[in-house]
Order: sequence, then structure tokens, then C-alpha cells
Amino acid sequence: MVQNAPALRVDGLSDSADGAPVDAVAATSLQVLRFVADADRRSQRVVLVTITDLTGSSSRPAGTLMAVAEDGGFAGSFSGGCIEAAVITEAQEAIRDGLPRQVRYGAGSPYLDIKLPCGGGVDLLFQPEPHADEIRRAVSMLEERVALTLVQRASGGLRALPGSPRQPTGWQRGTFISWHAPPLRLLVIGHGVESLALVRLGLAYGAAITLLSPDERVLALAEQLGAHANLLTTPGVMPDVKADPWSAIVLLFHDHAWEPLLLEQALAQPAFFIGAMGSRRTHANRLEKLREHGVPEQALARIAAPLGLIPSARDPVTLALSALAQVVDGYRRVTAIGQEPENRP
Repeated sequence: MVQNAPALRVDGLSDSADGAPVDAVAATSLQVLRFVADADRRSQRVVLVTITDLTGSSSRPAGTLMAVAEDGGFAGSFSGGCIEAAVITEAQEAIRDGLPRQVRYGAGSPYLDIKLPCGGGVDLLFQPEPHADEIRRAVSMLEERVALTLVQRASGGLRALPGSPRQPTGWQRGTFISWHAPPLRLLVIGHGVESLALVRLGLAYGAAITLLSPDERVLALAEQLGAHANLLTTPGVMPDVKADPWSAIVLLFHDHAWEPLLLEQALAQPAFFIGAMGSRRTHANRLEKLREHGVPEQALARIAAPLGLIPSARDPVTLALSALAQVVDGYRRVTAIGQEPENRP
């Protein structure tokens, strides 16, 4: 029986241009596609593998990507290590054959010794040596924060197209369509240990992090961790940092005098999530000040407060974890199949 493989091994994967660590627990679509592009630059053959269908419960949805190089290096995962070794072996065979193939693992598979603990089954499409120009185009789109549609023919061939308007993931007349959002970008605005804790946890999750803070010490520590950092000099003067529909903005100030103008600027951006630290009473006072600035009620309703999924979290790390969980839940919702981002200015 094939032995279980680790969930992620990204041999040869270059450093992330957006600041997200390449050794995140689960590779994003961008990281997988970068792996494919890097393998091509090293003149190493590679296979792009895609989940095209599944039955029963699964830890990954249809459209999830994995890449396998001819030396066995890989990026991405389809399970908790249940089938990765088999996928690597199959991919290396596809490289030798030079032809695409579709393989099923789990329930209904001819590979009786490879089972998914959930009892389900997963169908995979193996594309050996996908077109290098299309892969580079896909990487560029995601790096430029543009949603991506990958179009793969069962008989071979791949195209990378802008992903708006979104098409549902699935088969269409012998062609598999999958939609991929840019990775989560998290803009942290604040000071103190809460901000640094959120930066640390966000990077561990794999998000691209930018910290805006008046605290130069916190900025220096955030940069050492791998985040982008910009100095806030006075309340209301925010550096030219743009959010997009795949971005979240979190304010973590104990001195709430910093907030009103910064929140006004945040609310003018199409971020899918805007949250601010503080109690219900603090938030009521915050809303009143924003009303005095002429911010409409529809915009005020976008501010998530109290912040986080863990009620009354006070410890800085617990608060940061609570906030990140809320952000990730929001990102999951806006990147779910068939749902468009709703929070627009």
C-alpha cells in the first residue's frame, strides 16, 4: 500500500512576492501555480493536478490545485496525507507518458488499497507540462489581485482567463472550469501587542499582511516577521494602501481618537471585511462620531464590532486569533462558489 505523504512539500518554490510565507499549512492556488512556473524555469517537467469532482465529505473543494514535479517535489494537498503519495506517483507516470489522465481515488476507485477516511471519493485531472505562457499569465493575474478562471480540456491544454464574471466550477462539454480568488490580504491598522499578534498569526495562516502603525518598534518587528509596514504619523493620514474585494481591514487601537478618519477611508474601499477593536459601548461612541462626519448608515453597518468570534477576548493573542478567525470566515464566504463579494463602497 502507498504510504501517506506530508500535506505540503514545496521544494524549489520561490519566495512569495506578496509577503505570504511559502510554507503555509496549505498552499494557495497562487503558490501552486508559482511552483509550476518555477519548475518550468528550472527546465523541470511538472504536472498540474485538479480536483474535478468528489463524493461524500472532503477536506478540499472541487477546483483545488496541486502540482508535482518530476523529482517528487510538490505544492498543495488534497487530503490530510491520505492520497498525496499516490497522486505523486500517478503524476510522475503522467510525465513519462506525456498525456493527460483522469483518476479516481476512494469510493468507486480501481485502487482498492487507497481509501479516504471520510469514505468519499475524489476525481482528479492530471495535466502534464501545462502551457508555460498560460501558467505565467495565471500567476500574473493573481499577483495583480485579479480573480482567475482556469479552463482545462480533458484531452489536454489549459487557458488562464480573468475570472469576472464568475463561472461555476465544474465540467462543461469536456472542459473543466475552475475559479480562483487572489489570496487573502489583511491590512492591520493599530498599535500595541494586539497588532503584532495579528500580524504573526495572519502570516502563519498564509495571508499577505500590511501593518500601518504609529509605533515604529512594532513596525520593525512586523517587518522582521515578513509583513509590509508603513508608518502612521497623524490620525487620519493613511498611506496610499489600496484594499480590494479580497482584502480585510482590521483596526486595533486603544486610543480611539485615531479611528474616525481612518475608518472613513477604509469604508471608501471595497474590502470584504472591516472590523475595529472595542466594546459595544466603544463601538456606539465610534458610530456616533462617524455620523457626525456624515458617514451614511449603510456604510456604518459594514463595521464589524465587537471584533472577533470569541466573545470578550482580552488577552492580545486570543483577541488576534478571534479576529483572524472572523476574517478568514468572511474570506471563505466571499470566495465560495457562486457568491460575489458584497461589501462595496
